[in-house]
Amino acid sequence: MQSIAVESRTSHGLEGDVRQQLPSDLRTPDTERSLIAVSTLPQSQRVDARDGGRHSFRTAPPAERPRLDPLSEDTSAEGAKALTGATPEALIFYQRALLAFQRWRGGSEENLARALELAPRFVMAHALRAYLLLVGRDPRRVLAAKATLARAAALPANDVERRHLRAIGAAIADDYEQAKARLQQILARNPLDALALQVAHSCDYVTGDTACLEGRVANVLPAWSSGMPGYSAVLAMYAFSLEESGRYDEAEQAAREALAMDPNDARAHHVMAHVFEMTERAEDGERWLRDHFRSWGEDTLVARHCWWHLALFQLGLGKIDAAIRTYDERIRGDRSEEVADLVDASALLWRVALAGGDAGARWPELAAAWAPHIEDRFCSFSDMHVMLAFVGAGDEARALLLEQVLVASQSSPTRYGLTTRDIGLPACRGLMAFGHGDDARAIMLLGSLPALAHRLGGSHAQRDVLNLTLLRAVERTRRRW
Repeated sequence: MQSIAVESRTSHGLEGDVRQQLPSDLRTPDTERSLIAVSTLPQSQRVDARDGGRHSFRTAPPAERPRLDPLSEDTSAEGAKALTGATPEALIFYQRALLAFQRWRGGSEENLARALELAPRFVMAHALRAYLLLVGRDPRRVLAAKATLARAAALPANDVERRHLRAIGAAIADDYEQAKARLQQILARNPLDALALQVAHSCDYVTGDTACLEGRVANVLPAWSSGMPGYSAVLAMYAFSLEESGRYDEAEQAAREALAMDPNDARAHHVMAHVFEMTERAEDGERWLRDHFRSWGEDTLVARHCWWHLALFQLGLGKIDAAIRTYDERIRGDRSEEVADLVDASALLWRVALAGGDAGARWPELAAAWAPHIEDRFCSFSDMHVMLAFVGAGDEARALLLEQVLVASQSSPTRYGLTTRDIGLPACRGLMAFGHGDDARAIMLLGSLPALAHRLGGSHAQRDVLNLTLLRAVERTRRRW
């Protein structure tokens, strides 16, 4: 495959009307609409330009505040009675696990293990353990959740607990829409169910449900107040949804409010990184992450991903060598096999190559790390990042094997089958064409994606790799005229 490295230019857009920069035989309606969407608008306006980045959701008016559910803060004997199988002592460890989950901190698994050791028939502790396995993109963890669900389903449970178990079952069956619907039923009855909110928000992110991402949190926010455990995490969640809706000023304000309550709220620092990225404030973003390293870089689940954001700021400032060092030391230094870590590695190394950096032997190592996931058949967002590594490495055999898997998967009547057919397969083929130097085909395939690309899941900053590749294909075509 052709090298993807080109001149060191990291602009998000092209000058002028990009339609005039294409040969006439490439100016299809889909391509023109796509290039307008990703190139002629300022970065801050590129999010869902059809409705200005806003959705029809509105924050519900303040209502009579409901009583706190035991899932939120009550660790008394009465609170334990409300949760089937719990004891007051086990409930303390459960609450610690839930709060760590909300705040993206370590300790959830250890506290859950202690809770279940004290109360083996504690239904919601089993449910939280299953959710921890489900909120990601690794099918091996989803399979592990099946056994956890089976143990919980064999226990007596109340109505809310049964709803949680049914949501878990739907997610395991790859029916995320049903899982989200069941979680929303729980939130409609109790907007303070922190676990239901956290998992539903994660599902919205993974499935690219941009409308629900904002509306779900906005609709429950009036029931929360600053004195409640986990409120800063809920506010940070809301800030992220605002950022993904293109409401950057409001997102920054909400994130800063969350940090005023909890300066170590890692997810609020993560929102700030997104705001700086999407508003093209690379210098401010780099400074923010360095100044607040101890808040996001120690004992958090988002540390490596925030290093990824820091590397993007370095690239935006033309510090290609610094970004490569960040890759070597912070992204792939420990050769992590976690899917989320491999995603960050692919996305960063591809951007380094687009900026003209020398990836060297890094691509083959990363491609080899991704190879066991060719047959995952689970997440189109992951498939795209697998293909980035294979194309970057010039690994034609593995790229073709992944393409064959996607062709076979596109007929599956599942969430994954649908996203593979509509987005995953054409996106991966577009990346393959780009790697081969077939820019006409890359433009045709990638140019039809922007209106649907959000359904891949992930954030705008993460999906932007497709836009950047499309624009680079246009630039290469223009230079060959």
